[in-house]
Amino acid sequence: MKASNICWNLSGLALPLFVAAVTVPTLITRLGQERFGVLALAWGLIGYASALDLGVGRALTQHVGKLIGRRELTSIHQALMTAARITFVAGLVGGIAIFLAGIAGATRFIKSSSISQHDLTLCMLMLSIALPIQAMSATYKGLNEAFLNFKAISILRIVLGIMNFGGPYLISAYTDNMPAITASLVISRMAAFFVYRKLALQSISKNMTNGSGYSKAIARSLFGFGGWLTVSSVVSPILVQADRFVIAGTISATAVFVYVLPYEMVVQSLIVVGAVSSVIFPELARLIHEKPAEWDAYFKRWMWRVAFLMAFICTSLAILLPTIMPLWIKSSLDPNSIIIGQVLCIGVFANSIGSMFYSLLHAQGKTKSTAKLHLIELPLFICGLFFLIQQFGVIGAAWAWAGRMIFDSTILGVIAKNSNA
Repeated sequence: MKASNICWNLSGLALPLFVAAVTVPTLITRLGQERFGVLALAWGLIGYASALDLGVGRALTQHVGKLIGRRELTSIHQALMTAARITFVAGLVGGIAIFLAGIAGATRFIKSSSISQHDLTLCMLMLSIALPIQAMSATYKGLNEAFLNFKAISILRIVLGIMNFGGPYLISAYTDNMPAITASLVISRMAAFFVYRKLALQSISKNMTNGSGYSKAIARSLFGFGGWLTVSSVVSPILVQADRFVIAGTISATAVFVYVLPYEMVVQSLIVVGAVSSVIFPELARLIHEKPAEWDAYFKRWMWRVAFLMAFICTSLAILLPTIMPLWIKSSLDPNSIIIGQVLCIGVFANSIGSMFYSLLHAQGKTKSTAKLHLIELPLFICGLFFLIQQFGVIGAAWAWAGRMIFDSTILGVIAKNSNA
């Protein structure tokens, strides 16, 4: 694994966080806690849009990585066109569903006293446009990852991250109108889509592949890997975003603000793991076919590196949060946010280990196991979330999330061990 790929990946994840650290306190002051909570929900809904690619983006990375490992380059372009058509249809269906939900009044479930239902509905309708765009972007990003084009991806991710926080920041200087702020998120996703697409097509032309159009055979191959991954792609983002939406529905949008601030601060430390796992996935997909005797030692070496590094990061964060958060948020900080952040540190460490096992299993094509695990986790997590929120309020949501991460990591490790025995 090239250190430069990890460094570019880390830069692409870290620099937007710096922008967030600078802009979020001002955003909170300008918008107020409730409007910022709604903005966090918008970020969450767009984050869920990656599920609408039905796992085809990751399947494409694995498929193209395998083709490159076998030196079978002639069908790569056709694989991309096939994947793009699948995600376009799926994204369109998902976008229409969100649009209809908005018209039907789904925003009534968000408890808000300062934002009109009309504005909330308008935000949801605009986000329905971003969802299919985001889904197709995941496909083109998947092809770039297969070609290890991490430098270009990281530069784009930096720009998108700046727009993600900088757009609302600039607009909030003139108005606290939520539809206007949401529009900036939609525009940034549209711009990113066209760049991802251009980069993907450039990667193909450089490698002299040919073929075009939709292929049923390639579609079956993608769904052979991605069929179960589709389940994970739909369920996993629900698991990731459910806590803030349950908090919004059972407590308030302001409570989302109390939860999201420490959540984003602590969970973003996973950029270290993301920088490694997104590189190790296509690398493992190649090694398993090119050098089957070497991939196991390669994986274990990186697993231990990630484990030691994340243990240090999570421990340091838990100790420093009582000092860092008051300096960052100042007068707007709820004392519960510090406790929430410390609880989440436990889950973040567990998640870092689970992410590595997840990448290994997917590189081996074993998406069925991870999908079944997510199906089991979903009802357990939702039930635990409601119960713990009722018992302990917003801090209970943090314990529910941390508990799910520990469960997830443990089971993934057992599956990976048994599959390699």
